[in-house]
Formats: sequence, structure tokens, C-alpha cells
Amino acid sequence: MIYPRKLTKNLIEEISSRRITILTGMRQTGKTTLLRYIFDQVNSENKIFLDLENPLNQKIFEEKNYDNILLNLKEFGIDPDERSYIFLDEIQLMPDISRAIKYLHDHYQIKFFLTGSCSFYFKNLFPESLAGRKIIYELFPLDFEEFLIFKGKERKIGSRFNQKAKNKNIISFDTYKNLYEEFLKYGGFPGVVIEKKKKEKIIEDIFTSYFEKDVKTLGDFREIKQLRDVIILLANRVSSKIDISKISREMGVSRETIYSYLSFLEKTYFLFLISPFSRSLNGEVRGAKKIYFCDTGILNYIGKNTPGVIFENAVFLSLKNYGTVNYFQKYKGPEIDFILNQSIAFEVKIFGELGDIQRLSKISRSIGIKKYFLITKNYLNHKNAIPGLNL
Repeated sequence: MIYPRKLTKNLIEEISSRRITILTGMRQTGKTTLLRYIFDQVNSENKIFLDLENPLNQKIFEEKNYDNILLNLKEFGIDPDERSYIFLDEIQLMPDISRAIKYLHDHYQIKFFLTGSCSFYFKNLFPESLAGRKIIYELFPLDFEEFLIFKGKERKIGSRFNQKAKNKNIISFDTYKNLYEEFLKYGGFPGVVIEKKKKEKIIEDIFTSYFEKDVKTLGDFREIKQLRDVIILLANRVSSKIDISKISREMGVSRETIYSYLSFLEKTYFLFLISPFSRSLNGEVRGAKKIYFCDTGILNYIGKNTPGVIFENAVFLSLKNYGTVNYFQKYKGPEIDFILNQSIAFEVKIFGELGDIQRLSKISRSIGIKKYFLITKNYLNHKNAIPGLNL
């Protein structure tokens, strides 16, 4: 069964566009499944879906004369004189293919859909001369709303935070709280969500696959075990500010190596680093970033964290879908867990109380932010409180 994702509508609309459409994201978030669904929606027989993990499919694009690629595609029934649709999966396995894609896009009526698992590769895939001719979509593990669809419990709560706070009620909260506990424990990878018994094994396979495919294919590291150990260390520091010098000393490697690991983990969507909020750098924490993982199921598998940290990681994953997320902390002073798009403050509490909202209101006003919400795992009946399962 094919479950709808929030990006499905956008990608269907891309079928009629001329630009190159790119779908990227971490491995096993459902990119191939979604791309095959879009392929089936194309109302044309002049189309082809190619998995570039297959060496025979790679050979099609290894021509030095790019026009000969069309001769190869003719063998699969593609008519180059008509508008055609070429779907290429796992394109990061052939870095040089970008030149061929650019040539074919410019000289023929070809609509390209591409997928891969490295944001850096795709965001630098085409030169500035093709600016405006490509669009990049990022697919992440399921959020809780998508999770409920996969569970056959579809629910609409509104996209605005005022709606999310207003639409809460204790009956709905009690109805979905056990499912939310499952979501926090096992995360949102589609394969994990639909599995009924062996969820831990699927999560283990996802982590192993990340190392066996993305790290070895996309990374250029001599010591893969060292990267593994850095991941384990970071998994126990989620929601904390990252001290690169301290990690470097603990791991016995240079700061430059740690920076390269973090950069790779970010570009392959394994983790996220958020910067401090700043309208004025005076007196604020400079440079120190906080770390969050791509999925709470992966985080639970690798590290040992408190329920509060797991919940905060889940809240971050929800908020990042709405824009840029920062955190706020004065030196030896008050802090706010998240600030979204420089305009909305969020504090995260397992057991939220009215006093937490009052403190958040005071700190928010002090930095010029008028809109704020307390995100709670429990149910708190207040206009500025949002249950985590409503995000």
C-alpha cells in the first residue's frame, strides 16, 4: 500500500514543469517509493525509471558523447523527439552524470526526476547558469501527522501554531497519547512504522545501511570506526551545545577531523546543528551549536538519553519543517529551547506548568519576541500550551 506524504502533492505538480526535480533525504525515508508513485502518475508511455545501483543502468549514461545516451534510451522505448520523463534513483552513485543531465536537459524535451541521499551533492549539482531550472525537495522521516496516516488514524489539526494550541482537547490527547509514545520510542522511518514486531531490527538495519552505503560511498574517511565512535558520543549529547575542542580531546583526533565528521553527518541528514539566536551578538553565546538527531528511533538505538531529551529532539524535528530554528541563551542567564524564524519562541517540557509559560513570556518579551508557546508532553489547558502530539 502506498501512503501519501506531505510532499506528494508538490511532486505531482512538478510533472508538468520543465525544471529538473530533485528529491533528497536520508536513506530509507521513502524516496524511492514516493518517486515510483510519481512515475505511475505520469500520463505518458514515454518514460523510464532507472535505479543507478544497477551497474547496467549506470552504463547507459557512461557515454562520452551525450547524444549517444539517447540511443541507449531508445532501446528502452524512449522517443527523443517527444517529451520524455527520465526518473533516476540513487544518483549520488554516479557523480559525473550531472554533466550528461545538464546537456540532455538543455538540448532535448526531457523532464528529469532525481533522487539521492546527500544534500551537498545535489545543492551543488548544477552551475549557476542553470539557476531557476532545478528545484530541490527534502524528504525526512515521518512527522507525527504522517505517522498517524500510516497507522490508519489520519487527523488534521491545522498548520498554524495558534490552531494547534486552540484545537487541543483532553479526549483527543488521551486517544493519541499511546501512539505518540510509540512514535517517540521508535521514530518515523516508514519501514519501522509499518513493522509490527521487529522494529528494533529495522532500526538496526537502517543504521547499518547508512554506514555500509552512505558513509563508504559518499565519505572519504580513513577511519570509519572513528566516525562511528563520534556518532555514539554525539548521541549522548543531544540538545546540548557542542564543544569541538572537548570532543577532539576525548576522541584523540584533530578539531578539523571533528568538523569534517559533523559536516558529513549534516549533509547526509543524519543529524542537525542549530545556531544561537541573535539580533545583537552582544552578551550572547557565540558560535556554540546544539545538536539533534534525524530520528528518535535512531537516537534511542544509539544513545542513552532521558525522556526529556528524546521529547525535545522530537519537537525540534517537527519545528524544522516550518523554517529556521535557533536556540537562545544569555551567558549565565535565561534560555529558550527554540526560536522559529526569529519570531516565535518555544519552550519544551515533559510536565509543563503555568509557571513555565509565565517565565517564557518574560524572557521572550525581553528579546523582542511577542509570540511564544510551551510544548508539553502532558496536557496543559492554556492558550499558549501545545501538546507535542499536536505539532
